[in-house]
Amino acid sequence: MTKKFYITTPIYYVNSVPHIGHAYTTIAQDVLARYKRQKGFDVRFLTGTDEHGANIEKSATAAGVTPKQWADEVSDKYKALWKTLNISYDDFIRTTDKKHEQVVQAIFEKLLKSGDIYLGSYSGKYCLSCEQYYNESEILEGNLCPVHKRPLTEVHEETYFFKLSRYEKPLLKYYEEHPEFLSPKTRAHEIINFVKGGLQDLSVTRTKVAWGIPVPSNPHHTIYVWFDALINYISAAGYGTVLCEDKTLHEAQLKQIRADKFEDLWPADLHMVGKEIFRFHTVIWPAVLMALGLPLPKKVFAHGWWTVEGEKMSKSLGNIIDPAKVAAQYGVDPLRAFLFREVPFGQDGDFSMESFKNRYNSDLANNIGNLLSRTLNMAAKNIGELPEKIEGDYPLLAKSAEVEKAIDAAYDQLAFDKVLENIYGFASDLNKLVDTKKPWELAKTDPEAAKAVLLELVACLRKVAVWLEPFMPTVAKEMQKRLLPGKIEKYPPLFPRLEADKK
Repeated sequence: MTKKFYITTPIYYVNSVPHIGHAYTTIAQDVLARYKRQKGFDVRFLTGTDEHGANIEKSATAAGVTPKQWADEVSDKYKALWKTLNISYDDFIRTTDKKHEQVVQAIFEKLLKSGDIYLGSYSGKYCLSCEQYYNESEILEGNLCPVHKRPLTEVHEETYFFKLSRYEKPLLKYYEEHPEFLSPKTRAHEIINFVKGGLQDLSVTRTKVAWGIPVPSNPHHTIYVWFDALINYISAAGYGTVLCEDKTLHEAQLKQIRADKFEDLWPADLHMVGKEIFRFHTVIWPAVLMALGLPLPKKVFAHGWWTVEGEKMSKSLGNIIDPAKVAAQYGVDPLRAFLFREVPFGQDGDFSMESFKNRYNSDLANNIGNLLSRTLNMAAKNIGELPEKIEGDYPLLAKSAEVEKAIDAAYDQLAFDKVLENIYGFASDLNKLVDTKKPWELAKTDPEAAKAVLLELVACLRKVAVWLEPFMPTVAKEMQKRLLPGKIEKYPPLFPRLEADKK
């Protein structure tokens, strides 16, 4: 049987347009999805948008539209960007989808009946930007939000609570028994210490936010945006969809069909998130799943943030990088590759156009593009037509098997930078072979030896083209086309060099 592989991005909050940070997470999962498909996995790749809450109401009001109109417009911008960036997602969920809303309501009522959710009242410090309450130990001096560094608001309201405190020990036990769940390891300590510090029950409804999913048994309350949003990972996978179907089938039969589909897909193999929402995904979300009696995701991986030339991205500084604009000017594939070459995945990174152009010229134009052009030009003169299979005692072709093992190991660790390091390093070895053997000179004295060098280069470049495909799907396909068996055509440079900016 083909092994399933279910991966997700966060669902992106539609309070503003997408930027390079959103693209980073999504391209990372796309790279992984494409690699796993190459390896024969049945991949299900989920992304989407998170569309409820006070911030959406606020943005919509400022724009003079309804919250749904605002959400529709921004959600479409995400879809358009993912199309531009060649994202091969299988499913795009919106939290305003009726199916999702019904599943959230059903889960809420189920946990209410089990006692995991109960009605109470709350007084506390609330961040309007985070849409989250903070306890005293987390609040910065001056009554400031620890994330946004803005003053917190004192809020008093009736609310339903989720019994998060009930899951303190089960969570710690799970972390201990499944160390891969909290990834990378450098971020695990923070979560474990947070849970060891004691969990408080979580407010999961609002009475002062109209734009949200109503509690079926008490419509005066809307469900907290974060409780609603996290459920997308199972609502998209088919959990509870029996509630949303036309009951033309016998109830038991329909329920069995839906249960089988969900169980085929769940648990997720990987949730990929930014580090600022790691806690939601590794504390609240697994506790909700435990309350529902469902398996937990196998891994939650939190990557770092991007700055721009040393500065945090912000509207006020005017330094938000629009990935669509960079892609339009320099190509989608070079941007995709750059994001994972520049910084070890999981750490914070800095984006600058100077770094982008340097990497483009060194890794792509000089190392791979020039190598491909030189090889094909020499092959056209000395071989004529490329054979389908190339076999023989070729040292670098033999080494490619070791390189592939290293690439597989790096993917297992989500070390995308190491994957590229291995690919580019192997391309450098091929360039050294050209410079050492000098097949253009060798052809004058020993045509067969020159032909052997060129065949080895072609065979190895075919490997490189396959390895590059998850990062650069369009360019890799073009490489593969140029290396197909048959007559060698004349082609323009794969990566035209970029000129440095004039000082």
